[in-house]
Amino acid sequence: MGLDNRQRLMDIGFNRVGDWRLVEGRLVFKLDTATTSANVLYAFISGEGQVFYIGKTTQTLPKRLMGYQRPGPSQVTNIRNNIEIKILLALERHVEIYALADTGLLRFGEFTINLAAGLEDALISELKPAWNCR
Repeated sequence: MGLDNRQRLMDIGFNRVGDWRLVEGRLVFKLDTATTSANVLYAFISGEGQVFYIGKTTQTLPKRLMGYQRPGPSQVTNIRNNIEIKILLALERHVEIYALADTGLLRFGEFTINLAAGLEDALISELKPAWNCR
């Protein structure tokens, strides 16, 4: 049937950087890799390779993930993903975090192209992650 979607993301440069965990009923993330870059494309992927969510951030990845860990009352996407991640973890399924940092090297003439912004829509359209409501 071809490559699983995790492998497809790895083939274009995504790397596993950490995972989500439940600690005393609270959602926490653990990053194995230093992720200080801004303009990051990230994905939440089950241990079986199913891509559940693809997002982008202009913040550092740890700062963005804090929004999912402790969402504010008006942060609809963060609240929804917090609940979805907790459900998978309660079912003893792993939720891994993958990331692709934008190095800023992609240029068109004198303009730097935000790879994360440009690639996010294409990946969501092609892979149709369940938690991306578009």
